[in-house]
Amino acid sequence: MSENRKPLLGIVSKLPNGTALGNSGKTHCPLCLGLFKAPRLLPCLHTVCTTCLEQLEPFSVVDIRGGDSDTSSEGSIFQELKPRSLQSQIGILCPVCDAQVDLPMGGVKALTIDHLAVNDVMLESLRGEGQGLVCDLCNDREVEKRCQTCKANLCHFCCQAHRRQKKTTYHTMVDLKDLKGYSRIGKPILCPVHPAEELRLFCEFCDRPVCRDCVVGEHREHPCDFTSNVIHKHGDSVRELLKGTQPHVEALEEALAQINIMNSALQKRVEAVAADVQTFSEGYIKAIEEHRDKLLKQLEDIRIQKENSLQLQKAQLEQLLADMRTGVEFTEHLLTSGSDLEILITKGVVVERLRKLNKVQYSARPGVNDKIRFCPREKAGQCHGYEIYGTINTKEVDPAKCVLQGEDLHRAREKQTASFTLLCKDAAGEIMGRGGDNIQVAVLPKDKKDSPVRPMVQDNKDGTYYISYTPKEPGVYTVWVCVKEQHVQGSPFTVTVRRKHRPHPGVFHCCTFCSSGGQKTARCACGGTMPGGYLGCGHGHKGHPGRPHWSCCGKFNEKSECTWTGGQSASRSLLRTVAL
Repeated sequence: MSENRKPLLGIVSKLPNGTALGNSGKTHCPLCLGLFKAPRLLPCLHTVCTTCLEQLEPFSVVDIRGGDSDTSSEGSIFQELKPRSLQSQIGILCPVCDAQVDLPMGGVKALTIDHLAVNDVMLESLRGEGQGLVCDLCNDREVEKRCQTCKANLCHFCCQAHRRQKKTTYHTMVDLKDLKGYSRIGKPILCPVHPAEELRLFCEFCDRPVCRDCVVGEHREHPCDFTSNVIHKHGDSVRELLKGTQPHVEALEEALAQINIMNSALQKRVEAVAADVQTFSEGYIKAIEEHRDKLLKQLEDIRIQKENSLQLQKAQLEQLLADMRTGVEFTEHLLTSGSDLEILITKGVVVERLRKLNKVQYSARPGVNDKIRFCPREKAGQCHGYEIYGTINTKEVDPAKCVLQGEDLHRAREKQTASFTLLCKDAAGEIMGRGGDNIQVAVLPKDKKDSPVRPMVQDNKDGTYYISYTPKEPGVYTVWVCVKEQHVQGSPFTVTVRRKHRPHPGVFHCCTFCSSGGQKTARCACGGTMPGGYLGCGHGHKGHPGRPHWSCCGKFNEKSECTWTGGQSASRSLLRTVAL
């Protein structure tokens, strides 16, 4: 053991039966699942058979602790401390918790023996009528008796031999069946250095159990006392540590309970949400299927309507063609085969018929078209409370019916964005109500047709299109707007681009005296002055126009464009922060 490790050998016998620390109260190995055989206690307080630990695959670890290792072992108790250095060490993983176990120099067999597990295995064997216990002396025959003095389990033959010897003649022998109610029947713990001596003393300096020979030898100068005398002090220190650890156990158990509760709530919530998703999706699928059936029925109705129109037009054209052929064939036959008198006699009927046929109005093109389009992104209202998309559209834009709207159709200013709206309609003059049409716009300067202005077309998805452009120079521009490569109504048209709007640098005021706060040097473009050396206008004085006006150019319209050219009459000294 290291100097800092405090063995619990002294207080184990004080614990109630079945309450050993860690998992040492168990009797079966977690690896081989059989009763413990030479059980070893790992630093993580899990117990495993020696042979099972030897079968684990070791690995190399770097140990910078030197001889002051935390690995607990009986074999390392009396090893000299090595200086701290960087050295390679062999380790294994605990088969229960995967904790790293640094093996001492002696390997697995140098790990601490779990004496509690040994005692529990014996008790377990006794409860099974001694099955599995063999004699401690011959290691061959089954146990029948136990020497309470030597703490040895003996077979019938060894028990008789034990009684014949003078040293053990008076030892107390007990039948195994009489030991079933005992909580401890373990063997005495012997010194690893002096195997013939039992560990009965405790070295306070080295903080480890020792035997009688150790006290007179290596620990001669160390303070030592019997384990029964020091167990209270060391047991109390362990109990204090246990008191500090137990609240953590309770807290962790509570935390795990909360996690289990949350996990259960999570599962229930997931199931509830999954049910909602299932219900929603089933309803949505049902609504979509119903909408699909409506669309297919609508499509079938459109097909029937268009086919009926085509069949009616076909029948009318076929009848008209038959009438035309009859008139043509009869007239040709009359002109080629009839006599002059016959022609003159039938001329009136023939002429009237031909004139009537020539006046018949008919269309050489089909009365309907095959323009049927499915628009999957268009909203189709609601079905059973679900928003449904997808419509069938048979409208076709007619460029001749499309119109242009907006205040900037025929006017614009340089370097300012001008815009107007294109309203698309079908042949019946109804608004299309959807977008997606091929719109072509061109803005060409009249004098520089090789330098067109780039227009922007924004599809509003409702049959209208927002068109904008920014002319760079003043002048006359020609604007083309085409749908399906055909001009719309009013296209092409001209736009007069004027120079950029000039803002007023002055103040729109009633008079200079009021707007300047009575400053004498303030001027106004209206040319008015006042007595007393005032250079600006005033109410009722010479030159005042009699109504509000701009101080910079004299214009009366507040929203007008400034015409001030920056000449000598400029109102440079005018305060421009007051507007009445």
